Amino acid sequence: MEKLLEVKNLNVDFVNRDDTVRVISNLSFSLGKSEVLGIVGESGSGKSVTSLSIMRLLNEASARVRGTISFGGTDLLTLSEREMQAVRGNQIAMIFQEPMTSLNPIQTCGRQIMEPLLLHNQISKKEAADKALRLLELCGIPDAKNRFHEYPHQMSGGMRQRVMIAIALACSPKLLIADEPTTALDVTIQAQILELMKDIRKKNDMSIIMITHDLGIISDFCDRVLIMYTGEIFEAATVKQLFRDPLHPYTQGLLQALPRISRQTDRLEAIEGMVPDAGQMPKGCHFHPRCKYAQERCKKERPELKELPDGRCVRCFRV
Repeated sequence: MEKLLEVKNLNVDFVNRDDTVRVISNLSFSLGKSEVLGIVGESGSGKSVTSLSIMRLLNEASARVRGTISFGGTDLLTLSEREMQAVRGNQIAMIFQEPMTSLNPIQTCGRQIMEPLLLHNQISKKEAADKALRLLELCGIPDAKNRFHEYPHQMSGGMRQRVMIAIALACSPKLLIADEPTTALDVTIQAQILELMKDIRKKNDMSIIMITHDLGIISDFCDRVLIMYTGEIFEAATVKQLFRDPLHPYTQGLLQALPRISRQTDRLEAIEGMVPDAGQMPKGCHFHPRCKYAQERCKKERPELKELPDGRCVRCFRV
């Protein structure tokens, strides 16, 4: 499969007056054209920082990003801010986690969809308005002509998320990054948003990075999946491999925590403990304080991410 995006040895450090904390460590992965890649992990695992690094949206004064992020053969980390602006929102677009805080409250939704069109395409305001209206209709917003003139606070959460998708799709990007696009939406609206994204992917032949903590979304939507923990990949596999035979104890714990109708127990299984603070990482394997299989070696040595004969990768001494 032809690669659209290739991330190699990505390291992200957050810097303050007193300390430097590494939040992403030697992260490497690739994304093929028309592929959907899922990135899964608990809060604090580094999912959103990874996406913001690709978009070059981290504050350069407080975040140091090192490594290579190759998009279409160009290293995004070598581009000037002006060159990156030509890529951001045009060739790579992002759906943010919370539309109410991402949309401009004092601009109409239609105007906000027009903005990337006017910025990246040499078209008139009327042409941009016509295309923005078609995008609202494409994204399943009823009464689009009137909604075009409404402000974000006049719309429901599901409608605001559709507006965010319309903005992201305005310039027909090659890559769409969706950061928890269905968080805080009810189950029915979640299903509608995911179906919309599936349809758009097919029509536009677009690659997608789906960032979520919901393994149900991953099983239904993605081709491959990365399991992240403390800024590292702990397991990488196809969706079929991961759900049929999860290898890492962390992946197994995430899957066992899923509620199932066929498993009617009084309590859901859970992974004990919490994701460690980035500034207080345990020695050895970062997961060992929470792992029921941890041995002395796990407390002293850090396992490498190893590729197995079937193509998947796992970071664990037991495998």
